[in-house]
Amino acid sequence: MSTQFFVRLGMILGFMILSVLPVAAQEGVALTVYSGRNESLIGPILQQFTEDTGIAVEVLYGGTSAVANQILTEGENSPADVFIAQDGGALGALAAAEMVHKLPEATLERVVDEAFASPDGVWVGLSGRARVLVYSPETLEELGLELPASILELTEEQWRGQVGWAPTNASFVSNVTAMRTLAGEEETAAWLAGMLANDVQAYPKNTPIVQAVIDGEVAVGLVNHYYLFRFLAEDPDIIATLHFFPGGDLGSLINVAGAAILKSTDQPYDALALVDYLLSDRAQEYFATTTYEYPLVDTVEPSVDLPALADIEAPDIDLSDLADLQGTLEMIEESGALD
Repeated sequence: MSTQFFVRLGMILGFMILSVLPVAAQEGVALTVYSGRNESLIGPILQQFTEDTGIAVEVLYGGTSAVANQILTEGENSPADVFIAQDGGALGALAAAEMVHKLPEATLERVVDEAFASPDGVWVGLSGRARVLVYSPETLEELGLELPASILELTEEQWRGQVGWAPTNASFVSNVTAMRTLAGEEETAAWLAGMLANDVQAYPKNTPIVQAVIDGEVAVGLVNHYYLFRFLAEDPDIIATLHFFPGGDLGSLINVAGAAILKSTDQPYDALALVDYLLSDRAQEYFATTTYEYPLVDTVEPSVDLPALADIEAPDIDLSDLADLQGTLEMIEESGALD
């Protein structure tokens, strides 16, 4: 995978400008974290790590692809100790470039399912997020629609103009990458074309899709599960809910935010301490209660009304195989979805 791709993807997806922010100012050399997760999501738990362990952390924030590009460009001279990504694909890209350390079995065994860690043990998931269909039961009833059994059914006539998606969103790109991997290039291209022909409604990101469903602007939307709970935290009376596609459907991908330790690190023990901390009950409870994501250890439960991870009929896929985002982005561009 070319490093130029990550720059291009970062520009198209509107990634944040990279910035280095200190989590804590302490004497000595700080642990350097490159984070593809937004500061508002990961910053508080990194601060807590410093308070609990005394290990200072300095963080470079940016979009996952932009940060991955930074690491690939810097190569063995990268100052990064730990990479935190918002999806398995970016982690898989660095693993393919042989830039990350193998993690200890004790660390990998913390996750509840081996699907949420690298098969060769070089990265581990920190929190899980499911791709879902957010919908308004009232709108479906008014339109006489029934929930689809598959994401592929959304190209059918009854869904014309009633589906929202965010084609520039990184999670959407990962979902389409999974579709390419499991269903093939031809079927994926046909689905994109079918959605556009069916007047799918495009939004810049997931939050406005959920708002559009709540407002009755569209009946359903393709999003990550936790966005709805952010709305419900503000207004519990919102009439909207989530549909998990059954039967291992392509629309029920479970992706992870994850972490890897860079081979460039000169602080491997502190780096491992951070990864282990992010898999601790304290950090996992943070992800469950603050970001509404799935905790990935069996000692912590989701804080909101969600089906258990084991009960979601997700497609069987190695998340490392989602590394070919370049081919997906090219397919999305060629479909006209970004016009």
